[in-house]
Amino acid sequence: MNTPNDPANKNKKLVRRLSFLVFTMLALSFAAVPFYDWFCRVTGFAGVTQVAEQSSGEVLDRTIQIRFDGSLERGMPWTFKPVVRTMELKIGETALAFYEAHNPTDQVIAGTASFNVFPFSAGSYFTKIDCFCFEMQVLQPGETVQMPVTFYVDPEIVKDREAKYVNSITLSYTFHVTDLPNTHASLASGGQSDIEKAQ
Repeated sequence: MNTPNDPANKNKKLVRRLSFLVFTMLALSFAAVPFYDWFCRVTGFAGVTQVAEQSSGEVLDRTIQIRFDGSLERGMPWTFKPVVRTMELKIGETALAFYEAHNPTDQVIAGTASFNVFPFSAGSYFTKIDCFCFEMQVLQPGETVQMPVTFYVDPEIVKDREAKYVNSITLSYTFHVTDLPNTHASLASGGQSDIEKAQ
Protein backbone atom coordinates (compact mmCIF):
# COMPACT_ATOMS: atom_id res chain seq x y z
CA MET A 1 0.00 0.00 0.00
CA ASN A 2 1.28 3.45 -0.96
CA THR A 3 1.76 6.04 1.76
CA PRO A 4 1.68 9.84 1.31
CA ASN A 5 5.46 9.85 1.49
CA ASP A 6 5.96 7.17 -1.16
CA PRO A 7 8.04 8.28 -4.16
CA ALA A 8 5.21 7.17 -6.48
CA ASN A 9 2.73 9.54 -4.83
CA LYS A 10 5.24 12.38 -4.89
CA ASN A 11 5.85 11.81 -8.59
CA LYS A 12 2.11 11.84 -9.34
CA LYS A 13 1.68 15.13 -7.49
CA LEU A 14 4.64 16.62 -9.33
CA VAL A 15 3.25 15.52 -12.70
CA ARG A 16 -0.17 17.03 -11.87
CA ARG A 17 1.40 20.32 -10.82
CA LEU A 18 3.59 20.51 -13.90
CA SER A 19 0.64 19.65 -16.15
CA PHE A 20 -1.43 22.39 -14.53
CA LEU A 21 1.43 24.86 -14.95
CA VAL A 22 1.85 24.01 -18.64
CA PHE A 23 -1.91 24.30 -19.25
CA THR A 24 -2.04 27.66 -17.46
CA MET A 25 0.89 29.06 -19.43
CA LEU A 26 -0.65 27.86 -22.70
CA ALA A 27 -3.98 29.49 -21.85
CA LEU A 28 -2.28 32.75 -20.90
CA SER A 29 -0.30 32.80 -24.14
CA PHE A 30 -3.53 32.62 -26.17
CA ALA A 31 -5.20 35.26 -24.01
CA ALA A 32 -2.24 37.65 -24.13
CA VAL A 33 -2.67 38.66 -27.78
CA PRO A 34 -6.33 39.77 -27.63
CA PHE A 35 -5.77 41.36 -24.23
CA TYR A 36 -2.79 43.34 -25.51
CA ASP A 37 -4.80 44.45 -28.56
CA TRP A 38 -7.71 45.53 -26.33
CA PHE A 39 -5.36 47.32 -23.94
CA CYS A 40 -3.69 49.24 -26.79
CA ARG A 41 -7.00 50.29 -28.30
CA VAL A 42 -8.41 51.49 -24.99
CA THR A 43 -5.31 53.34 -23.84
CA GLY A 44 -3.64 54.28 -27.11
CA PHE A 45 -0.53 52.42 -25.93
CA ALA A 46 2.04 51.73 -28.69
CA GLY A 47 0.46 54.39 -30.86
CA VAL A 48 -2.82 52.60 -31.50
CA THR A 49 -5.48 55.06 -32.70
CA GLN A 50 -9.14 55.43 -31.80
CA VAL A 51 -12.20 55.15 -34.07
CA ALA A 52 -15.27 57.43 -34.10
CA GLU A 53 -18.47 57.53 -36.14
CA GLN A 54 -18.64 61.31 -36.37
CA SER A 55 -16.56 64.46 -36.17
CA SER A 56 -15.50 66.13 -32.94
CA GLY A 57 -18.01 68.55 -31.49
CA GLU A 58 -15.26 70.98 -30.49
CA VAL A 59 -12.51 72.71 -32.47
CA LEU A 60 -9.71 74.54 -30.65
CA ASP A 61 -7.67 77.50 -31.89
CA ARG A 62 -4.45 75.59 -31.32
CA THR A 63 -2.97 73.96 -34.42
CA ILE A 64 -1.00 70.75 -34.72
CA GLN A 65 1.12 69.31 -37.52
CA ILE A 66 0.33 65.86 -38.93
CA ARG A 67 3.05 63.98 -40.79
CA PHE A 68 2.27 61.02 -43.03
CA ASP A 69 4.51 58.05 -43.70
CA GLY A 70 4.07 54.91 -45.79
CA SER A 71 6.06 51.68 -46.09
CA LEU A 72 5.76 48.12 -47.38
CA GLU A 73 6.53 44.80 -45.79
CA ARG A 74 9.21 42.75 -47.51
CA GLY A 75 7.70 40.92 -50.48
CA MET A 76 4.88 43.42 -51.11
CA PRO A 77 5.44 44.55 -54.73
CA TRP A 78 3.23 47.66 -54.61
CA THR A 79 4.50 51.20 -54.38
CA PHE A 80 2.83 53.08 -51.53
CA LYS A 81 3.21 56.66 -50.34
CA PRO A 82 1.26 59.58 -48.85
CA VAL A 83 -0.02 62.09 -51.41
CA VAL A 84 0.82 64.94 -49.00
CA ARG A 85 3.66 64.55 -46.50
CA THR A 86 2.52 67.11 -43.90
CA MET A 87 -0.67 68.90 -42.94
CA GLU A 88 -1.52 71.63 -40.43
CA LEU A 89 -4.94 71.57 -38.79
CA LYS A 90 -6.69 72.76 -35.68
CA ILE A 91 -7.15 70.34 -32.83
CA GLY A 92 -10.65 68.90 -33.17
CA GLU A 93 -10.88 69.82 -36.87
CA THR A 94 -11.82 66.98 -39.24
CA ALA A 95 -9.24 66.42 -41.98
CA LEU A 96 -9.01 64.26 -45.10
CA ALA A 97 -5.72 62.83 -46.35
CA PHE A 98 -4.86 60.41 -49.14
CA TYR A 99 -2.32 57.67 -49.68
CA GLU A 100 -1.45 56.41 -53.15
CA ALA A 101 -0.86 52.76 -54.00
CA HIS A 102 0.24 51.27 -57.31
CA ASN A 103 0.41 47.65 -58.41
CA PRO A 104 3.18 47.43 -61.05
CA THR A 105 2.84 43.67 -61.54
CA ASP A 106 0.75 41.60 -63.95
CA GLN A 107 -1.07 39.94 -61.04
CA VAL A 108 -4.07 40.92 -58.94
CA ILE A 109 -2.71 41.58 -55.43
CA ALA A 110 -4.57 42.06 -52.16
CA GLY A 111 -3.15 43.97 -49.22
CA THR A 112 -4.03 45.14 -45.73
CA ALA A 113 -2.52 48.10 -43.90
CA SER A 114 -1.31 48.18 -40.32
CA PHE A 115 -0.89 51.58 -38.70
CA ASN A 116 0.86 53.41 -35.92
CA VAL A 117 0.94 56.88 -34.42
CA PHE A 118 4.01 58.57 -32.95
CA PRO A 119 4.53 59.82 -30.31
CA PHE A 120 2.71 56.99 -28.56
CA SER A 121 1.20 59.38 -26.02
CA ALA A 122 -0.89 60.91 -28.82
CA GLY A 123 -2.27 57.58 -30.01
CA SER A 124 -5.44 57.61 -27.92
CA TYR A 125 -6.27 61.13 -29.18
CA PHE A 126 -5.74 60.48 -32.89
CA THR A 127 -9.24 59.50 -33.99
CA LYS A 128 -10.18 57.99 -37.34
CA ILE A 129 -13.68 58.35 -38.76
CA ASP A 130 -12.99 56.40 -41.94
CA CYS A 131 -9.87 54.72 -43.27
CA PHE A 132 -8.72 52.45 -46.07
CA CYS A 133 -6.97 50.46 -43.35
CA PHE A 134 -10.31 49.23 -42.03
CA GLU A 135 -10.66 46.83 -44.97
CA MET A 136 -8.54 44.76 -47.32
CA GLN A 137 -7.63 46.49 -50.59
CA VAL A 138 -7.39 44.72 -53.96
CA LEU A 139 -5.47 46.20 -56.88
CA GLN A 140 -5.60 45.12 -60.51
CA PRO A 141 -2.39 44.71 -62.55
CA GLY A 142 -1.03 48.17 -63.27
CA GLU A 143 -3.73 49.88 -61.20
CA THR A 144 -3.09 53.07 -59.21
CA VAL A 145 -5.51 54.25 -56.53
CA GLN A 146 -5.74 57.02 -53.97
CA MET A 147 -7.05 55.82 -50.62
CA PRO A 148 -8.60 58.21 -48.07
CA VAL A 149 -8.32 58.51 -44.32
CA THR A 150 -10.63 60.88 -42.43
CA PHE A 151 -9.52 61.84 -38.94
CA TYR A 152 -9.23 64.45 -36.21
CA VAL A 153 -7.15 65.02 -33.09
CA ASP A 154 -9.35 64.82 -30.00
CA PRO A 155 -9.39 68.13 -28.06
CA GLU A 156 -8.93 66.09 -24.88
CA ILE A 157 -5.25 65.88 -25.82
CA VAL A 158 -4.66 69.33 -24.27
CA LYS A 159 -5.69 67.92 -20.88
CA ASP A 160 -3.26 65.01 -20.97
CA ARG A 161 -0.27 65.46 -18.68
CA GLU A 162 2.18 64.25 -21.35
CA ALA A 163 0.41 64.52 -24.71
CA LYS A 164 -0.54 68.19 -24.25
CA TYR A 165 3.03 69.13 -25.21
CA VAL A 166 2.84 67.31 -28.55
CA ASN A 167 3.01 69.70 -31.52
CA SER A 168 3.54 67.14 -34.28
CA ILE A 169 2.01 63.69 -34.84
CA THR A 170 3.23 61.11 -37.36
CA LEU A 171 0.70 58.69 -38.86
CA SER A 172 2.41 55.65 -40.38
CA TYR A 173 0.99 52.82 -42.48
CA THR A 174 2.62 49.59 -43.63
CA PHE A 175 0.97 47.49 -46.33
CA HIS A 176 1.15 43.70 -46.09
CA VAL A 177 0.39 41.10 -48.77
CA THR A 178 -2.88 39.27 -48.13
CA ASP A 179 -4.20 36.09 -49.72
CA LEU A 180 -6.71 36.92 -52.45
CA PRO A 181 -10.16 35.72 -51.30
CA ASN A 182 -12.23 33.44 -53.52
CA THR A 183 -14.86 36.18 -53.79
CA HIS A 184 -12.28 38.34 -55.58
CA ALA A 185 -11.06 35.65 -57.96
CA SER A 186 -12.92 37.30 -60.84
CA LEU A 187 -10.61 40.31 -60.50
CA ALA A 188 -7.87 38.30 -62.14
CA SER A 189 -9.86 38.33 -65.38
CA GLY A 190 -10.39 42.09 -65.49
CA GLY A 191 -12.85 43.02 -62.73
CA GLN A 192 -12.75 46.25 -60.73
CA SER A 193 -11.17 46.77 -57.36
CA ASP A 194 -13.14 47.56 -54.23
CA ILE A 195 -11.97 51.17 -54.40
CA GLU A 196 -13.12 51.64 -57.99
CA LYS A 197 -16.54 50.21 -57.18
CA ALA A 198 -16.91 52.62 -54.28
CA GLN A 199 -16.24 55.65 -56.47
